[in-house]
Amino acid sequence: MPDLRQARPADHPALVTCVQTWWGDSRTPAEARELSLLLPKLFLQFFSRTSLVQEDATGIRAFLVGFHPPDDETQAYIHFVGVDPKLRGQGLARDLYSTFLHHAAASGRSEVRAVTSPANTGSLAFHRALGFTPEPGDRDLDGLPIHTDYDGPGQDRVCLLRRVGGA
Repeated sequence: MPDLRQARPADHPALVTCVQTWWGDSRTPAEARELSLLLPKLFLQFFSRTSLVQEDATGIRAFLVGFHPPDDETQAYIHFVGVDPKLRGQGLARDLYSTFLHHAAASGRSEVRAVTSPANTGSLAFHRALGFTPEPGDRDLDGLPIHTDYDGPGQDRVCLLRRVGGA
């Protein structure tokens, strides 16, 4: 199992490469580059303390970028998670989430949120297995609450919530 550590700003180029490589099997190179734009360096400059990296001798194998919003001290947010496709299904993402959830609760946060695409059935199943529940949206799609245009026109999302810390 790769070693788990706090992320560092210097990890940014490697994380961008991971996103562009790991999602290359399901997206065109242009789409994978566009996806990597969701990880600007500012996340690691300002939220490295709450972001995590799993690495071994070959490099980064998984990561979670998340933060504790300063505007709401009850919340924590998981922004982006990636696992090397060769290691998926081995519990790396579960370990990242478990560590993030533990740190959020220890920091007095009572709710952890994440967002995913309604079409990403694997992500939805993963989050549900970890105790996340979809939050009510402005419309339903086959029983799934959708937040229309959440990330911009045509970018519908499912907003997920998990309570932590006994709240």
